[in-house]
Amino acid sequence: MKYGLTSGLLWGLDTVILGIALGMSPYIGTVEALALAAIVSSALHDVFCALWLFVYMAVRGRLGDTLAALKTRSGKVVILGALLGGPIGMTGYVTAINNIGAGYTAIISSFYPAFGTVMAVLLLKEKMAAKQVAALMVALAGIITMGYLSADTTVSGDPLLGLIGAAACVIGWGSEAVLCAWGMRDDAVDNETALQIRETTSAIVYCLVVLPLFGAWAWTASVIPSLATGVVALAGLAGATSYLFYYKGIAVIGAAKGMALNISYSAWAVLLGVVLLGAIPGPLEIFCCIAILCGTVLAASDWKELFSRPARA
Repeated sequence: MKYGLTSGLLWGLDTVILGIALGMSPYIGTVEALALAAIVSSALHDVFCALWLFVYMAVRGRLGDTLAALKTRSGKVVILGALLGGPIGMTGYVTAINNIGAGYTAIISSFYPAFGTVMAVLLLKEKMAAKQVAALMVALAGIITMGYLSADTTVSGDPLLGLIGAAACVIGWGSEAVLCAWGMRDDAVDNETALQIRETTSAIVYCLVVLPLFGAWAWTASVIPSLATGVVALAGLAGATSYLFYYKGIAVIGAAKGMALNISYSAWAVLLGVVLLGAIPGPLEIFCCIAILCGTVLAASDWKELFSRPARA
């Protein structure tokens, strides 16, 4: 459980740092920034994650293990998971934000653990007790409430396109964890090699497919030599570290419980916002954070062990 909670904490840190970067020039203040900042920052974020992981694996002398894993069937399944969770899921997420707003996107996208749990039960034969599923629903309710509080009703876009994008995000993120969990059942593909395959695949597809599709390469090149992009690189470091714990969690406790713990990032982001930005949440947001953290812990825990009294010496 500690791996999943740590992944959520670090992803919350990633979210806060990336938000700081997107509030800096050149990611604000121009027509190009309004249209492209979200997709370009997502692409650069995954590129930096891939670079950080390359350095990490090189220092550990494990690049050869990743190359060997790529030749296996399980490695190819991880590539498919990378495509679903990275370019497809993130592009859907950004498309939804641009068309229906961040708040409503957060509400819909928060259901990816529920979708992933169903897939994990059906495909991986993982088990979650009814009370664990109920705890997950409590956490999702907290996320939905916070999303509703932050919903921007002034966003003018195509609602249908936004809903399609949000659905792609739910399917992509939920499928990624399940496919990667399946791939990591092979001894040749551990959590670290799986993650490097995932991030490298995502970065390559962003650079070769997604950015050209959005006509964003020219603007991307113009924003790279900026302090804000350096902050994106820092967010990428937090994100890469978060993913290391996330994939470790999936390998140890399974995809369903790993996803349940990972969505605690919504609460961690609020708490880190207080520490780093001085953003004081309201009473309802505090209540939602408590519900999210308690719900995610209970969804991934063995309740008998959690509430049992320690044996006396």
